[in-house]
Amino acid sequence: MVACKRQLIVFGGFHESARDYIYYNDVYAFNLDSFTWSKLAPSGIGPAPRSGCQMAATPEGSVIIYGGYSKQRVKKDVDRGTLHTDMFLLRAEGAGKEEDKWAWSRLNPSGVKPTPRSGFSAAVGPNNRSLLFGGVHDEEEEESIEGDFFNDIYFYDIVKNRWFPGQLKGPKSEKRKRRRGRQAEAEDAGDDELEKRPPQGPVEIVKEVVAEDGTIMTIKQVISGPGEEKSESEEEEEEDGALSQQVEPCPRSNAMLAVKHGVLYVYGGMFEVGDRQFTLSDLYSIDLHKMEEWKVLVEMDPKAQEWLEESESDEEEDDVEGAEGGEEEEESSEEESEDEGGEEQHPPVQPAEKHADYLARTEQYWIKLARSNMGPDAKEKKVVKVAHAMVKAFYEDAV
Repeated sequence: MVACKRQLIVFGGFHESARDYIYYNDVYAFNLDSFTWSKLAPSGIGPAPRSGCQMAATPEGSVIIYGGYSKQRVKKDVDRGTLHTDMFLLRAEGAGKEEDKWAWSRLNPSGVKPTPRSGFSAAVGPNNRSLLFGGVHDEEEEESIEGDFFNDIYFYDIVKNRWFPGQLKGPKSEKRKRRRGRQAEAEDAGDDELEKRPPQGPVEIVKEVVAEDGTIMTIKQVISGPGEEKSESEEEEEEDGALSQQVEPCPRSNAMLAVKHGVLYVYGGMFEVGDRQFTLSDLYSIDLHKMEEWKVLVEMDPKAQEWLEESESDEEEDDVEGAEGGEEEEESSEEESEDEGGEEQHPPVQPAEKHADYLARTEQYWIKLARSNMGPDAKEKKVVKVAHAMVKAFYEDAV
């Protein structure tokens, strides 16, 4: 749904029952003056039935519709999904009255288009541009679906009918000016090694959080910036440590977007690890005029979120069991207290101890702990991987 002048325009959607489902491509308008609904009958060839598409209103009072998802039944108990990447314009042919005639036309924008995805979010930004953020592309296999999640931004210029990706420019600071000055001096002195150094792209940081059942939740963060500003010595990186903390929201779908005074706010969303879904509650912002850096307004704590999710599930089970589950509730609370106490019994990180040294010193302890959590039937390779992820998570928390 989108607000277009004195009307709310609703397009598409789907309805699913226990036996069947149906997708729609009809258009309805709600008049904000008379508080009445009316079904529109646009001329021309419009979008195919779909749900999950995104809509944006143009300054002239037209509506842009992009993307979406639908599925069709190929044979009994077999459905085929379609990820739509087409784009349409719904234009009012009149003076803005309720009885205006509407017409469909297909748009063929130029530029760098977003990769196919669903679950993305859209908002209207400044300078006659709408924007797209995040989403997921599901790759269906024989017995499973693997999702590739995104955290990128694409802008659509409504006037020029052109897509282009949003790129961070990086913050400007006196330290960067000094570093560029030092680099210029090095080049003047004939520092060929610096000149031959290839530009570096975004650096991806991966954090892994391990659940008690052995599920590994991976959080990806991207450190972005021009290559010439990144190709510095380790001493300079330590000096400008604050700059290296520049991050982006982790990949996600179904995030909530809002734009206020040219600032984009991104809240929450979800992503998947295996068969498990994780709901996010972090909040980021970025100035769309400058596109320098993301700002973290509310940080995300994956471990706390996972713990809360499990606790809510446990509480629901306890409510159903009633008085008969009293003893199990006590046992559960004892296990939780043991787990909380167990965290304090992990081998501590010694002062100035590096991650590799800590891993070598405590590896067998963490492998044993991972084995006890995953069960005797877990493969050794998987157990070692989980143990190393637990070491990394514990070490990062400790330092």
